[in-house]
Amino acid sequence: MELKLENVTKRYGQKEALSAFSHTFREGIYGILGANGAGKSTLMNLITDNVKRDGGSIEYNGTDILKLGDSFRDILGYMPQQQGLYEGMTAEGFLAYLARLKRIPGRKIPREITRVLRLTNLADVRHDKISSFSGGMKQRVLLAQAMLGDPQVLILDEPTAGLDPKERVRLRNYIFELAQNRIVLLATHIVSDIEAIAGEILLLKQGKLIKAASPKELMTSLPADVKPLMGSYFTLEDVYLHYLGEDPDE
Repeated sequence: MELKLENVTKRYGQKEALSAFSHTFREGIYGILGANGAGKSTLMNLITDNVKRDGGSIEYNGTDILKLGDSFRDILGYMPQQQGLYEGMTAEGFLAYLARLKRIPGRKIPREITRVLRLTNLADVRHDKISSFSGGMKQRVLLAQAMLGDPQVLILDEPTAGLDPKERVRLRNYIFELAQNRIVLLATHIVSDIEAIAGEILLLKQGKLIKAASPKELMTSLPADVKPLMGSYFTLEDVYLHYLGEDPDE
């Protein structure tokens, strides 16, 4: 299982939102870390083919995703940044609607809905309207719809946006549990979302990939003349500030 991006570029007018991005993703969780406007959502939208790239290639197992077409979308799960939910629907009704859009055979839909509701601990509220859910529950509904069809590639764009710390930790734990035997790309500007669960972190700034390494490697990669300035104890957020030169929460 391999998702390979080579020199992928996207422009909006004169602005280059993503600049010659190259990286190969295999099974595991990847944290895509950068401030707002760094190019994270553009990267997600290019992989999901929601926007067209201006250059480069995106291949899944050696074949360009544009050639794969529906067969690639069938193995792709996407959790968007915004909560685009039909709040008058029940959780079950919303998932049934998305399952049909994902071309899941009708006879399999009830069983598939039950599976993803159990994965996200929403089975007990399947008949409740989404309008009655907390912010964290709504995010879990979005995660559940992304898991329909048991995707091999899971794209999560700012999955914990707007959640309180307790809900953020819960959702992060769900993501970790769901990540076995698949490629998971988690885009965020919140360092703590990925510090404990990502096998590799990619640092993005102004559309460019600045560095890609494991959390441990990032912590040990700081130049010797920088570490004394941070004192005897420094965190991954300090590393973020060093490489990207900006506050992740801004």
